[in-house]
Amino acid sequence: MLSRHQDPIVAIATAPGRGAVGIVRVSSPQDMTPLVQALCGRTLKPREASYLPFRAEGGDPIDHGLALLFPAPHSYTGEHVLELQAHGGPVVLQLLLARCMALGATLKLRLRLAEPGEFTQRAFLNGKLDLAQAEAVSDLIDASTEAAARSASRALAGALSTEVGELRDALIKLRMLVEATLDFPEEEIDFLQQADALGRLARLRERLDAVLARTRQGALLREGIKVVLAGQPNVGKSSLLNALAGAELAIVTPIPGTTRDKVSQTIQIEGVPLHISDTAGLREATDEVERIGVARSWDAIEEADVVLFLHDLTRVGLPEYEAEDADIRARLSTVDPARIVQVFNKADSTAVPEGQVLPDEALKLSAKTGLGLNELRQSLLQHVGWQSTPEGLFIARERHVQALGRTREHLALAMAVATQAPPALDLLAEELRLSHDALGEITGTFSADELLGEIFSKFCIGK
Repeated sequence: MLSRHQDPIVAIATAPGRGAVGIVRVSSPQDMTPLVQALCGRTLKPREASYLPFRAEGGDPIDHGLALLFPAPHSYTGEHVLELQAHGGPVVLQLLLARCMALGATLKLRLRLAEPGEFTQRAFLNGKLDLAQAEAVSDLIDASTEAAARSASRALAGALSTEVGELRDALIKLRMLVEATLDFPEEEIDFLQQADALGRLARLRERLDAVLARTRQGALLREGIKVVLAGQPNVGKSSLLNALAGAELAIVTPIPGTTRDKVSQTIQIEGVPLHISDTAGLREATDEVERIGVARSWDAIEEADVVLFLHDLTRVGLPEYEAEDADIRARLSTVDPARIVQVFNKADSTAVPEGQVLPDEALKLSAKTGLGLNELRQSLLQHVGWQSTPEGLFIARERHVQALGRTREHLALAMAVATQAPPALDLLAEELRLSHDALGEITGTFSADELLGEIFSKFCIGK
């Protein structure tokens, strides 16, 4: 695996398709002067754009454009990097790519096509970025909202890494303190008390909780919220999807069972992406197609972060309707109640029937007129723990949240050991070490090769 990281690599670094400008990027730990001279006809000044012809094998120009050379270590990857900026036609870029590959074979450079994310992976391996910053590169490219893009930019600048680094430094000092006492058991208790080890541990846990809360917010910006609209046929699921999306995405008719399959759309509320799915009405299927649609509805419900259980105010209290709703409630009993929001639709058509009492937490709205939609939007954010975007929020991933969660668990165990009389210092030292390892996974201070492969494989080629 390591030998492949020593190979020069090349790829088209711009998105597929036609464009004004396209870029072919080469990165190599070896000197690229022979390649540059053969391709550009002369040497290049470092970090200075040169307009020149990119030469084919016979000397004819493939295209005219800008060539830039970034000598190591002052480049994106930390290696020698050559960027060729040509016209953005797919054929031109493929010809440039093929020319680079041919020169690599002629000059025996072992030049090969880059794998997805390999340029950024080399930046990480060469110490130009830590792992959290490398992931932020991909997150910035994939950002679907302005808030996500700004937060990804802050993470790329090192906001998350700085927070984690401060926690790590405090944890290292505490580990050094505890492990030093293991060599002097007769003085360990007094020594730890004088050094305020318990106080340090408590303050570390408080700081960790604050970082974890911000990281959860950042993960919501990146991952978004999966919301499923569920309920009987004709309660207004498709109308609500259209109202939230602001477009006619789903067909709306008075005929029960109009929606036969899942219809999804991503919208944003306060910069948080919401992946909303309209599903087939939950009832006893009348044919095979509807049976499949209903089964998919239940699958979507199981995977959802929030389930909007829709009810029809115009039918509340009718025996047949209430019986069907009771069957759905019974099946939803396996779903965490905290994930379910009771929504009573068609508030524009009727008031709550006399004698009927809605649940305290229920929302009344009209998908037709928009009444109550703002309250629904805020309720969705509250259900996943979103708070108004704090200044300086950085984007994060679920793996960051999980790593901080494991760090928190080990620090809690460390506190439990430290408060025993007398404390088992070897166990305390071990829990602090495990906390340190979990924290190191975020920035790549401690990481497995499998984790690196999983992360960088999801990048685009050329990045």
